Amino acid sequence: MRTPDEVEAMLALKRKGWGVKKIAREFGCCAKTVRRRLIEGGWRPYKTPERPRTLAAHADWLKERLIRHAGNADVVRQELAAELGLTVSLRTVERAVAPFRREIAAQARATVRFETPPGRQLQIDFGMRTATIAGRPERVWLFVATLGYSRRGFVRAFRSERQGAWLDGIEGAFAHFGGVTEEVLLDNARALVTVHNAATREVVFNERLHSFARYWGFRPVACAPYRARTKGKDERGVGYVKKNAVAGRLFESWAAFEAHLEAWMRDISDCRIHGATGEPPIERFVRDEAATLRPLAGRPPFRQVRDLIRSVQSDCCVEVDRTAYSVPWRLIGESVHVCVSGGRVRISHAGRLVAEHAEGERRTRMIDPAHFRGVAGAAPRARRESLDQGASIARPLADYEAVAGGRW
Repeated sequence: MRTPDEVEAMLALKRKGWGVKKIAREFGCCAKTVRRRLIEGGWRPYKTPERPRTLAAHADWLKERLIRHAGNADVVRQELAAELGLTVSLRTVERAVAPFRREIAAQARATVRFETPPGRQLQIDFGMRTATIAGRPERVWLFVATLGYSRRGFVRAFRSERQGAWLDGIEGAFAHFGGVTEEVLLDNARALVTVHNAATREVVFNERLHSFARYWGFRPVACAPYRARTKGKDERGVGYVKKNAVAGRLFESWAAFEAHLEAWMRDISDCRIHGATGEPPIERFVRDEAATLRPLAGRPPFRQVRDLIRSVQSDCCVEVDRTAYSVPWRLIGESVHVCVSGGRVRISHAGRLVAEHAEGERRTRMIDPAHFRGVAGAAPRARRESLDQGASIARPLADYEAVAGGRW
């Protein structure tokens, strides 16, 4: 095909008196091409020749079957042969259903954007990211909560995504915002949702989550299964925290990491110009949303201190929620008191604190090497100092004479 500029040049040369063959030599093409363009009087786009479509009369049937079989064109081809007696190739069916496939994909992606009034909704989610803490890469779970109206966010780091982390994160968000929203939109995590039928939309929440919601007075709402954009405000917030707050930064300790997140929320997240609202989240929150939240009224945390009794195993550890915590080896076989609170595990014996650990992930071992000091094989043996080559180990004969009472 020739471009529009080339066709215009051909017409201009013809008006100057050039012959068809001379124009063809000038453009390096066939004389028939030049003659066709001169007859048309200008550039014309290429038109695909119309061919009769084998399946054109069955468009409605094809669309219904494609939707029924979730876009599987090969199953549609098989049913064409079995029910309508039409034997065609798979490529023919794919060409026929291409417009319907695009329509189905667009319908699945279509999202109705909605705005919630102040104080109505809090969206929560977890995101996992590897951060360098104390010189070592460590997996951290970032709890992110976003207010639906002001877009003000809250983030807290955990070492696991267990149910306790979800509840502590929600309470931390309530304390950070200074109040409770009417509802909390959450993911279908197994720690929170027992059953969520995608067809009937029947939702069964975990009993402990029910108690937690009644305690704080909010209504839990689960987003649609396999449709995370139902809580898109928080999904964007999780990505923002990963790429901005954590990014490739290095942290000296876990405490330094938590302090960095606190400062980042205050100095960066709250003060940025939000893309959807066009103003800083903290200004929108203070002006319109803070007064609509239900006050905390000095309520203590829902998760009270867990008091447990455990027996120290032969590996010098006690087990809590499938996580092993070490204690001094001399307590093997003894019963100890375990207190779990605020992300810490404190172990006492006879009223005295004998070990303290950060709450670890499930199926991990939280070990303090000092608890194994003195156990055979726990530390390398001290090497015996070698004697000098010139040192003598023989005693003088006079010493033996004095003891025996005579001469040798």
